[in-house]
Parts: sequence; C-alpha cells; structure tokens
Amino acid sequence: MIIRRALPRDARGIAKVHVDSWRTTYKSIFSENYLQSITYESREELWTRAIPNGYVFVAENEQGEIIGFSSGGKERTGNYPKYNGELYAIYILQNDQGKGIGRQLVNSLIEELKSDGIHSMIVLVLEENPSKHFYETLGAFEIDRLEDTVAGKEVIELVYGWKDFSQFYN
Repeated sequence: MIIRRALPRDARGIAKVHVDSWRTTYKSIFSENYLQSITYESREELWTRAIPNGYVFVAENEQGEIIGFSSGGKERTGNYPKYNGELYAIYILQNDQGKGIGRQLVNSLIEELKSDGIHSMIVLVLEENPSKHFYETLGAFEIDRLEDTVAGKEVIELVYGWKDFSQFYN
C-alpha cells in the first residue's frame, strides 16, 4: 500500500471512495434515496476542483487502485482559535478499514500542515458515525458539539481536536 499526495487524475478514484464510503458508513443514518442521489460525477467534479487547492492524500493498494483518501488544510470557521488546521475529510473503503490506512492518511496530512507552521487541528464527525472513536484512538479530544441539518435530518456533529500534534498517536 502506498500513501501519496493526490494528483488531478485521481479525482475519479477519490470520488468512487467518497460515494461508496458514504453509502456504507451512513446507511443507517441517512435515507437510501439521499445516499443514492450522491453521484460519482458530482464528487469527481468536487475533487477535480479541490485537489489543486488543498492537501489531499490517497491510499493505493498493490493494484494501483485508490482505496482511501484524506483532505485538509487551514481551519475554516475561525471558531476555534487554538486550532489552526482541519481534517476536512477522510474515507476508506469498508473492506480496507482497520488496517492502519486511516492513521497513515492523517499522519501524511499532519506532516504537510506542520511544514506550513500549523501544529493543531480539528475534525468534525457525525455523532452517529460508527467510526467516530477512530479520532480518539489518535489522541483527539471532543471539544465541541454542533447542531446541524444534513439531507433534511437534524444531526449532531462532534468537534474533535488535537491542541498540538504531539498529542497525535502515530
């Protein structure tokens, strides 16, 4: 398995992981209609725009297929002044979870953020996300809870944070 910086040509593979991961991870949270309405094409457009403008990393298997990705950058809201960076997204295909890929994808992002002088970060996670404890295993702490509406459903988003990357359990 290889972790590397995403290239524009990776948008299609990232889109596939993004959509497929949403459909498995959130199947008990959002309606089937909503999950099926998320298309590979729309996500490919999103990632085609995002890759050149941010930190996006991919995990490739031995066959060169993208099986996971992470993205991040500067903290976007300004609501957490003690946290300069943000993990925007991380998704790994269901069959490839639990193999340390997520930890490596987060670590790659952290190394890139550190090179830009960013030494802390947050991540927002749906409270109902069955993988939310992953962040705790990496040393993050819950710092806030937000109410939001996603796909017409009221949800709680947990805000996890690393005050400094020395808290990250590599």
